Amino acid sequence: MKRRRARQPKLTSSGTLRNSFERRTVLLAGLQGSVATLLAVRMGWIGLAENEKYKTLSESNRVNLTLIPPRRGWVLDRHGAPLASNRADFRVDMIPERVGDVDDTIGRLATLLALTPVQQQDLKDKVDKAHGFAPVEVKAKLSEEEYAAVSVRLPELKGVVAQRGFSRFYPTGPAVGHLVGYVGPASADEYEREKNPLLILPGFRIGKDGMEKAFDKELRGVPGARRAEVTAGGRIVRDLDMREDVPGAPIKLTIDAPLQDYAARRIGLESAAVTVIDCDTGEILAMTSMPSFDPNSFADGIGRIEWKMLNEDDHIPLLNKTVRGLYPPGSTMKPMATLALQLHGISPSERVSCPGGYRLGSRFFRCDAVHGSVDMRGAIEHSCNTYFWSMAHRVGYETIAPVAKLLGLGQEFDLPGTNQRYGTIPDPEWKMRRYKQEWSAADSLNASIGQGYVSVSPLQLAVMTARIASGKNLTPQIMFGANRPPGPDLPFTPEQLAVTHEGMFRVVNGSGTGVGSKLQVPGIQMAGKTGTAQVRALTSRGAVGDWKSRDHSLFICYAPVDKPKYAMSVIVEHGTFGARAAAPIARDVMTYLFDPKQAYATLLEMEKTWGGTPSERMAAKYAAFSRAYGTSAPKVGNDATVNAAMTKATNSEAPIETNDLNSTAERGEAAAVGAPVPTPSAGPATPAPTATPTPPAQP
Repeated sequence: MKRRRARQPKLTSSGTLRNSFERRTVLLAGLQGSVATLLAVRMGWIGLAENEKYKTLSESNRVNLTLIPPRRGWVLDRHGAPLASNRADFRVDMIPERVGDVDDTIGRLATLLALTPVQQQDLKDKVDKAHGFAPVEVKAKLSEEEYAAVSVRLPELKGVVAQRGFSRFYPTGPAVGHLVGYVGPASADEYEREKNPLLILPGFRIGKDGMEKAFDKELRGVPGARRAEVTAGGRIVRDLDMREDVPGAPIKLTIDAPLQDYAARRIGLESAAVTVIDCDTGEILAMTSMPSFDPNSFADGIGRIEWKMLNEDDHIPLLNKTVRGLYPPGSTMKPMATLALQLHGISPSERVSCPGGYRLGSRFFRCDAVHGSVDMRGAIEHSCNTYFWSMAHRVGYETIAPVAKLLGLGQEFDLPGTNQRYGTIPDPEWKMRRYKQEWSAADSLNASIGQGYVSVSPLQLAVMTARIASGKNLTPQIMFGANRPPGPDLPFTPEQLAVTHEGMFRVVNGSGTGVGSKLQVPGIQMAGKTGTAQVRALTSRGAVGDWKSRDHSLFICYAPVDKPKYAMSVIVEHGTFGARAAAPIARDVMTYLFDPKQAYATLLEMEKTWGGTPSERMAAKYAAFSRAYGTSAPKVGNDATVNAAMTKATNSEAPIETNDLNSTAERGEAAAVGAPVPTPSAGPATPAPTATPTPPAQP
């Protein structure tokens, strides 16, 4: 009974159904109302509170805002002529992150722009090193036809940007490579440090070396901007607005651009440095190191071939020899030494007998000739080592070293954009600190004639010469308009300076070692001092042996002698005798300062035998290397690798000890006894390299 009663269905009335429906309706209506309320609140928030945000986003879909790279500030010489300027051109860049098939894109661009296999390989190397959206330059300085050919195919070339802009241009090319420096795309590390979107803008360059790096912030300028209406696919419909860029501020140097260019060309095939200073103001008029690199090539991105050329050149074109090259000054220190001796009370008229050398204990230091009896003036004129050895042994080198430092040797100067090396003016305390050894009498003899531990830069030698010529403690300067005072008088009497000046005058105009480089300018006479710095202890000196075993050739000078205006130092690496290589270069550069027409007539004749100007010789060498090596040349290093190559010290070998019986501490001011005197030559001391390098061995 109970089971049958339980199975009977429960009856539902119409009232129950109505109540159930009404509850569901209320629930659904509540849910719908809640959703509607949320939507209304959200729409209200978007429409009111975030109106500007979404308005901006909407506008950005319709309008494309593009930054315009600013024109870089010019680097000017003292007369306002450009050392570095900008040149309008067409260019093509690639943004690797936006490129689909890199090899296919490069292949298409190679067809459109006639890229050589070497250029294609260089482009692939740049893409491999690219970081994020950093652009990679494909080619600059395009013709209008090339630019048009790429522009019409941009829809097919994803990630390729063709634009009109400005590229960095250095009118004299390699003549200002080390002085001005160069620009290039920002590296990944540089972008990470600044996080500035301008650094990854196609066509934008930053300073990498020299003045370009030291004044990069001032030279950059402010970018412009362009607003254009675009379609959903990014196609430009019309330009809406444009804000012009603000060019960077120019900087003006004390450099005389024509003089800088002439000095660079006059060096010819040598590895040398020329520095010229104004004796009235201390302004640097020329600071030339050759061979050099062409900053125009670096601005476009250095390729494999040029990297191989620069790295394999034993003349070290990546090293700025004027401020980073360190050399034994040799006999160019002797004028300074005479001032130190006079301060110590040595009479200029006191004479020393030169029998061809100086005996110190059981050792005999050979002079370069038998000079007989010489006084202080004659010791400078004939570059008699015996005189200075005798005096240094008597008074001690520690009385000479302070005067060397006073005149600028071993010092660093406040010159922006220069990465200087100090060099060494040794003394007993220095040797004890460095080598834990006592200073010896032999050390004094070596140092007194600019050998042994002594090392200086060409810039320091030029400063020393300007201070000797002017009698003032001139401070070298390279920024035009600094208007620094010339400095106080040096602690030498006019009579003491006159002795040194007369000795230097006789070197060139008497019977001295530099007489072959007398100026041929009417009414202008030059005073100077030759120097031949020993590279290594050899029994055979001068031009004997391989190029790197030869002596360095040095010459310091000033003119006019009656009222010094210009002071100069010239150092020719492994140029043999001072009178043979350095002095003729100094003579011609000094001639240019007083008679440019005569100087250029001489230079143009020389360049016919050298293969043209530095730029022309570099172009010929590049073509030869390209034919020989093609794409097999090694890949270019990154910025750190390039910087290391440019700052590497190449002449830091152990000090030269010249205190044995057969050694010569300083040769070449005149020939050794019994040897023929070399004839001064206006041409290069080393033969020209062959035009075509030896190709790599085939496997």
